[in-house]
Amino acid sequence: MAGALPLGDPAPVDGLIPASASVGASERDFGVYLHVPFCRVRCGYCDFNTYTATELRGVKQSDYASQAVLEVESAGRILKESGLPQRLVSTVFFGGGTPTLLPATDLAKMLQAVRAEWGIAPGAEVTTEANPDSVDAAYLASLAEAGFTRVSFGMQSAVPSVLATLERTHDPDRVPLVVRWARDAGLDVSLDLIYGTPGETIENWRASLEHAISQAPDHLSAYSLIVEEGTKLARQIRRGDVVPTNDDEQAEFYELADELLATAGYHWYEVSNWAKDAAHESRHNLSYWRSQDWWGVGPGAHSHVGGVRWWNVKHPAAYAERVLSGVSPAVGRETLDEATRELERVLLLSRIRTGIPIASLSASGRHEVAGLIADELINARAALSGSIELTLKGRLLADAVVRRITE
Repeated sequence: MAGALPLGDPAPVDGLIPASASVGASERDFGVYLHVPFCRVRCGYCDFNTYTATELRGVKQSDYASQAVLEVESAGRILKESGLPQRLVSTVFFGGGTPTLLPATDLAKMLQAVRAEWGIAPGAEVTTEANPDSVDAAYLASLAEAGFTRVSFGMQSAVPSVLATLERTHDPDRVPLVVRWARDAGLDVSLDLIYGTPGETIENWRASLEHAISQAPDHLSAYSLIVEEGTKLARQIRRGDVVPTNDDEQAEFYELADELLATAGYHWYEVSNWAKDAAHESRHNLSYWRSQDWWGVGPGAHSHVGGVRWWNVKHPAAYAERVLSGVSPAVGRETLDEATRELERVLLLSRIRTGIPIASLSASGRHEVAGLIADELINARAALSGSIELTLKGRLLADAVVRRITE
């Protein structure tokens, strides 16, 4: 949902998907992503497709849920008319933006549309992102009653100076409260952290990790700060107002995260994600890394079904105009060729702990395995069992590993 839309072919106004996408569809999971493109303020590091009240060009947040429902209903029709088999939804994820800026009843309405159109599989994972200052106990209880099972809080840091640099508005003391309220509602809890903020010290990062671990979440994400061109933070760095964290510091932050989280009983299952156990791994994100199928609802949302990828118009005003007129909001798409699909398969699977079956690599990729073991980039024991699993060093150099097994 971030940055400029990719290049591709124009999407057809009826949204119909090529017949090739139906091949093997019954063997793939089907998930739904619902993008809520609203934020109270724009954080200086963020280039996601989000809009504050002054950027909406007359669009009302109160109308958005009904517009998203129209796309869900259209999506069901498009999949049927394109010859895709009916599949229950295995995961639902509300992202943004800040989905919880909308009333809980709006999120419930959107989830009910997904349930009515496709059905939701028993035991499905239903997640929303939330800022710690955008929910209270009653709101979280309403989500649980509507069928949500999981909430992912954007904690980012426990250090006020770091939060200020990121322009995050919540008080760190709010995090224990929202975690407790989510637990009381019966929701699983994930905490999202960011490391490598300009000015952040290793002691700052340790304090954030320890604070997050003390909340005993089911799942934690720790992402390095990426300075995206066009953001306020990028301009600050270019002017010399702040000094970016260098690669060695980023590596030190990551190594500390892995050490503290492992000691606390969390296992890494994807380069930037840790969970208490397999049951609490993010199934929705795993579906992305395993190249499963998903429909993305909302402005700028991306979808992928059977090697066909498409993306919606970005601005909420353009999105509203299309869905209200019965036109597909998709603006561009691409059908991936076999070489591209294979490259993406290796790129994505290399990030998760279960790894890539060595036998599925090309001959040149298989030839690299011995060297990767010697360089301590992949786990020797896993390789003997037939799969590639990154070591800690390999996770820090994941892109280099991918290049070696795909060239």
